[in-house]
Amino acid sequence: MLEQLRLLVAQTSLTLTEQQLHQCIEYVKLLDKWNSAYNLTSVRDPQEMLIKHVMDSLVVAPHLNGDRFIDVGTGPGLPGVLLAIYYPDKQFTLLDSLGKRIRFLNQVKLQLKLSNIFPLQSRVEDHQPKQGYDGVISRAFASMNDMLNWCRHLPAPTGRFFAMKGAAVQEEIAALPDFVKVASVQPLLVPQLQAQRHLVILDPC
Repeated sequence: MLEQLRLLVAQTSLTLTEQQLHQCIEYVKLLDKWNSAYNLTSVRDPQEMLIKHVMDSLVVAPHLNGDRFIDVGTGPGLPGVLLAIYYPDKQFTLLDSLGKRIRFLNQVKLQLKLSNIFPLQSRVEDHQPKQGYDGVISRAFASMNDMLNWCRHLPAPTGRFFAMKGAAVQEEIAALPDFVKVASVQPLLVPQLQAQRHLVILDPC
């Protein structure tokens, strides 16, 4: 699995150390182990997880600027855990409303020694941070419109929203609320994934 991950990373502009590669593999093994009991993801094959979860999360990394991020509706830590592995100096709050996912993420934090992730069980609208985030990230969480309305209070004044989406982004962009504007739409190339991916970056108005 390690060799496969090396080959996948080599097809991108990403650079991961040996330790980071091993942490990614350790994460996949933990996810696979917990998945049978906790049903954390519909992807059952660890080799498939490397493409659909690990690489699909990591390709966002070059587009993030700032130090403090929140991954809303993180599920089993996607993309937050992988981004925290890639950026050990940045902080990632991993928010989800389901206790079983937070229990899994606390185990991930412990076993992978990720001191920069902060699993948090909460509904997004109930989370009132003392300080706004540099980036609010969502992946397969909700429609962009819903995500923005629920998360409107989370970014710092100069913070941004990062919405990970599939192919049909234009319809969602057309329905955006008036308190944000599109900064850019970045096509994401995920090696060996037979599907389109985009990152929509939005600035509060």
